[in-house]
Amino acid sequence: MFENLIEPSVLDALIKFGINVGIILLKIVVVLGITLLHVAYATYFERKVIGHMQVRLGPMRVGPHGLLQPIADGVKLFFKEDIIPAKADKPVFYLSPVIFMAAAMVSLSFIPFTGNFVIADVNLGLLFLFAMSGLGVYGIFMSGWSSNSKYSFIGGLRSTSQVISYEIAMGLSLVGVMMMAGSLNLSDIVKAQENSPFGIFAIPQIVGFVVFVIAAVAETNRTPFDLPEAESELVAGYFTEYSGFRFALFFLGEYIGMFIMSSICAVCFLGGWTMPWYIMKIPFLSYVPGIFWFLLKVYAFIFFYYWIRATVPRYRYDQLMAIGWKILIPVALANILITGLIKILL
Repeated sequence: MFENLIEPSVLDALIKFGINVGIILLKIVVVLGITLLHVAYATYFERKVIGHMQVRLGPMRVGPHGLLQPIADGVKLFFKEDIIPAKADKPVFYLSPVIFMAAAMVSLSFIPFTGNFVIADVNLGLLFLFAMSGLGVYGIFMSGWSSNSKYSFIGGLRSTSQVISYEIAMGLSLVGVMMMAGSLNLSDIVKAQENSPFGIFAIPQIVGFVVFVIAAVAETNRTPFDLPEAESELVAGYFTEYSGFRFALFFLGEYIGMFIMSSICAVCFLGGWTMPWYIMKIPFLSYVPGIFWFLLKVYAFIFFYYWIRATVPRYRYDQLMAIGWKILIPVALANILITGLIKILL
C-alpha cells in the first residue's frame, strides 16, 4: 500500500532504522533484566561471603541455603508502607531516588560486555560514564536535603564532597589508560590491551590501577569509605527517612554502581572480554566465550568489595578526604607524567 507513496530508498532506510531501534530495545531489556537479577543475588552473595568470613552461615531460612531470600526481601520492600516526613520537600523527596537509580541504569548502556554486545558504542564512552556517575550524586544530595533531617543532610553533604574528590582521582587514574589506548571508546580500549605485550593494562599501569581501585570503593560509598551512610554516626545517612520501595531504589542504584565500577575496571585494566595471549594458548580456554571472561573479572572485583567490607574498619571523614586529595591525586598526576615520558621516549 505504501510502496507507491514512499521512494524505495527511503523505505529501505526506514526498515533498517526500525530494525536497529528494535535491536537496541531488545539489548536494553536483556541488560536491565539481567542487572535486576544481579542486584537481587548480589545481596545474597554479599551476605553469604561476609557470613562465612565471620564464621556465620548467612541467610539459610527462605529456600534451600537461603536461595529465595532476595525474592522475599524484594516482595517485602515492594509492599512495605511508604512513610514520608511531614515537613519534607515532597517533590524533591520523590524525585531523588529516581535520579540516583536512573543515572546508574543509563551508565549500563556504555559498557561493552563482548565485542559485539554493547548498547551505545560511542567514541566518548568513558567520558559519558563519568558524566552519569556525577549525576548520581545529585540524587544523594537532594535526598539528604529534602528529608528535613539533620542526619540525612550531613550524609548528603559528605557524599557530595566525597564523590567529587574521588571522581577527580579516578579520572586521573584512567588518563594513562587513555594515553596507551589512544581512545576514549571502551571497545577500542579492550582491543588495545589485546594487542599489547602484557595483554592487560593493569601491569604497565599498576599505579593507575591501584588508584582506581581505591577511588572506585569510595565512589560507590562502600566500606571503609561509607561515610555518607555511616550507621554509627548518621543512623543511615542520606536515606534515613526513606522506606519501602523508595529505599529499594537507593539500594538498587548502589549495587548497580558497584557493577559499573567493576565493569570499568575489567574493561580498562583487565582486558574486558578478552584474555591475555599467554593464557589463551591453553587449548580448551580458547573456546570459552568472551562474556564468561568479562563476568569473571567483574565478579572477582565485586568479591573484593565484600572482602573489604568484612575486614576493614571505617575511616574518619578527615582521613577519607586526606587520602583523596593528599595521596591519590598527586600519585595519579605523577603516573600521567611518567606514562607521557615513556610514550615520548619509546
